[in-house]
Amino acid sequence: MGEITKRIFKEELYLMDFKIIKTKNFRDNRGYFYESYNKKNNININYVQDNISFSKSKGTLRGLHLQQEPFSQSKLIRVIKGKIQDVIVDVRPDSKYFGKHKSFIISERNKNLLFVPNGYAHGFCSLEDNTIVHYKVSNYYNPKSEITIKWNDKDLNIKWMINHHKISISKKDKLGISFQQFQNKII
Repeated sequence: MGEITKRIFKEELYLMDFKIIKTKNFRDNRGYFYESYNKKNNININYVQDNISFSKSKGTLRGLHLQQEPFSQSKLIRVIKGKIQDVIVDVRPDSKYFGKHKSFIISERNKNLLFVPNGYAHGFCSLEDNTIVHYKVSNYYNPKSEITIKWNDKDLNIKWMINHHKISISKKDKLGISFQQFQNKII
């Protein structure tokens, strides 16, 4: 890792295979500057697509999504405006963390980045109105290889920070499969 990268990025947390990256923010009376991506940051991924998600209302939940091989995707996620609870679930059958999940707060204020490698289901819920999420992906989207796991699956038992009655979710995500159904598909 180059000297400039060491100065700008502080790697804070390695758990399972994902990574939270804290950015160094340079502020003055005009505003701020920070690097939101640097290929030298030990994430040697060839990103092929950038996505932007806008959530008009607090409580908009998207996920839990993943792409099956050969279309699996790693993601580098950041929040441009607002705040999210980001959740990842390890769906690698041979992993000692299979079926375990982690939750993170990513916001325009903390400027954290979340690197999610292949083999994880991913979802997030907006914690503020007018939230904008930007993420880079390592493979093109293929609708036939997409799997959606229920955001409120009882076996995963994810503690979302928004009351379930106040969550807004798409029709597609409402039709997600249970984690048990997902396990039956892959085994």
